[in-house]
Amino acid sequence: MIEGIFITELKILLSESGSVMHALRDGDSGYNEFGEIYFSTINKNAIKAWKLHKKMTLNLVVPIGKVLFCFLDLREDSKTYNNSTKILLSQNPYCRLTVAPNIWFGFKGIGEGFNLVTNIADMKHDDNEVLHQDKNKIEIDWDEDNNILNEF
Repeated sequence: MIEGIFITELKILLSESGSVMHALRDGDSGYNEFGEIYFSTINKNAIKAWKLHKKMTLNLVVPIGKVLFCFLDLREDSKTYNNSTKILLSQNPYCRLTVAPNIWFGFKGIGEGFNLVTNIADMKHDDNEVLHQDKNKIEIDWDEDNNILNEF
């Protein structure tokens, strides 16, 4: 696992009429402060990459579908410098992924149809604090069957 990324198991409360899916509360590990929540959809086999937030801490949840996240640590002062990690998020197991600033990431839709990523960010979006890179500039194996971290 890359230094600065951690996984928190979440609860889904089931009932006959529907479910309540927890995501993040004040006081949870990973909670710094509230900036904004945004949603991103991704179709099956589509890839959205690469992005790096210089200041923002991400709290990623996938309440609908299945999404493969790929991370690359290019922070020269990090213990996990030049390491990559792949993590699959869905409703089973249902988890929140907290990602520190300055880690490159991208994601791929794995589930059929509609896949929804939720980010509970500790700051409002600011175009000046995010870097983008073409998805072909950083090589990574986007195959969801290879080298995925499954131990939550």
